[in-house]
Amino acid sequence: MNDHSPSPDKRDALRARIEAAERRNAERTLADQAREAASSAAQYTRAHPLAVVGGAVALGLVIGLLTRPGRRFAGQALHSAGEAISDAASSASSGVKTISLRGGSRIGEMIGEAAITYLMTAIDELLETARAEQDKAVGLGDAAGTQAKRLSANASDAAGSAADSTRALARKTADVAAGVVRDIRRKTKG
Repeated sequence: MNDHSPSPDKRDALRARIEAAERRNAERTLADQAREAASSAAQYTRAHPLAVVGGAVALGLVIGLLTRPGRRFAGQALHSAGEAISDAASSASSGVKTISLRGGSRIGEMIGEAAITYLMTAIDELLETARAEQDKAVGLGDAAGTQAKRLSANASDAAGSAADSTRALARKTADVAAGVVRDIRRKTKG
């Protein structure tokens, strides 16, 4: 007689292993996975604190400049700097005129005025270029904001899809495991 059925000890050991695996799968939840991810992040932060702080500051600055108030603040700072430069140039121009009135030569006055005019023109061109670049930056910021919203929506959709797929896979795995257990029970009873 050639009997291929496992011995009762082997069947009991197999049942115990299957039940232990089912318990482990049932106990492992999404919360456990989130805790593990948080723990890993905390360990990385402890190992590399300067990199984390520097990255957070850089990310905060970028996000701040992408927001409308951040762009407004940068524009105000640029405008204030332009006014300060313009005021300094006006002061220099009046200084040249004052010096020429006190006894400077007409040629010296003309050279001074030409230099001031040249500087004022260069400053005006610089400010115009800065304003044009600021407008471009505002456009890029708006485009980046729109793209970020689109990416966020796509990521949310992908996360939902992944969660649905994970749930479906877990159900299928549970069904297959239950089928295997039923088959083993049937074979061991039979």
